[in-house]
Amino acid sequence: MSKKEKTPAVNFIFVTVLIDIIGFGIIIPVLPKLLAEMNDISINEASTYGGYLLTSFAIAQFLFSPVMGSLSDRYGRRPILLLSLLGFSVDYLILAFAPTYAWLVAGRIFAGIFGASHTTASAYIADVSTEENRAQNFGMLGAAFGLGFIIGPFLGGLFGELGVRVPFYVAASLAFINFLYGYFILPESLKVENRRNFDWNRAHPVGTLKQLFSYKQIGFLLVAFFLLHLASHAVNSNWSYFTMYRFNWSESTVGLSLAAAGLLVGIVQAGLAQRVSNRIGTSKSIYYGIALYGIGMLLFAFASASWMMFVFLIPYCLGGICGPVLQSYLVSQVGVNEQGELQGGLTAIQSLTTVFGPLIMTGIFFYTTKDGTPLYFPGSAFFLGALFMGGSFLITFLILRRKEETDVPRA
Repeated sequence: MSKKEKTPAVNFIFVTVLIDIIGFGIIIPVLPKLLAEMNDISINEASTYGGYLLTSFAIAQFLFSPVMGSLSDRYGRRPILLLSLLGFSVDYLILAFAPTYAWLVAGRIFAGIFGASHTTASAYIADVSTEENRAQNFGMLGAAFGLGFIIGPFLGGLFGELGVRVPFYVAASLAFINFLYGYFILPESLKVENRRNFDWNRAHPVGTLKQLFSYKQIGFLLVAFFLLHLASHAVNSNWSYFTMYRFNWSESTVGLSLAAAGLLVGIVQAGLAQRVSNRIGTSKSIYYGIALYGIGMLLFAFASASWMMFVFLIPYCLGGICGPVLQSYLVSQVGVNEQGELQGGLTAIQSLTTVFGPLIMTGIFFYTTKDGTPLYFPGSAFFLGALFMGGSFLITFLILRRKEETDVPRA
């Protein structure tokens, strides 16, 4: 792929991820009420069922994302990405027609098996990026996430007024349009000479993680990566339930808040991450960003009014400077023919946090809000998330500061 082709390729991946996230974001505002109505339970009780859905998806993705990543190293990014997009379309249709909760779980497992779109998109970005623009390009992925969470939840709130299942039909349609878009337009990014043979010993989660931890430069940073994403479920898995319970928000208000968060994330990751990294360096961009995430979560935990949740999104979303910079740093530490394996491993780690994160965060939220609880604290999940962020900050600070000291030339 020539340099002239690389910019359109990045733009295409941006659009692909954008449509993908819009489809996911559409269902967020209506999921709590769908679960509550389907199981005849309250909103705060529905949070535990939502946690099980995320966990079932995460277990399947944990097992299969390294396989998909390694397959993309062998056969190229294009066929794996297209397979994933088609799988998501089928998944949303399963969710739309699901007559029982068990069908919802089955649909999420199916999506987890084929859910390699973000893994492969990240490997694609690594293929077409240079050292100078890698953080910026990964920031574009972050911006796609942010913009998708502006459009998706907003549309979800609107379509949700027509019925709790309508957003699922819309999401299925968007995913299929995305598949067609990719089938006719997406070029391949991985040259044949840069591909490697598929190895089952490195394709399963344990083998992939073992291979990644063998790189001394990034081993402990993967632990920090794990804690960061585990903490993020205080927001990702708990936001709708917390705000509906604590402040009696409607689906449209939840959608509006997520749209505001998406706008802020898009601005930070697409516009600020590379500039901040150029100004203060890779290391400070990473651990300062993690610190801002932690501060934002502490503020959420003790918010006492709806408007505070919107204001406190600002420091929380500013923490997004760490995401693309950290991913760019990790990419720089492995070979060209191992990018799919790296991204598959990172997705496996994220999936592992999604196995435990939703259960932990929605579980502690329910425990601290249920009738007769000995500790009433609706913001408990955010507080726990801040503690996990503190652990991630400590690890990255110690490792990256030590690396900076060893990299300083001695007189």
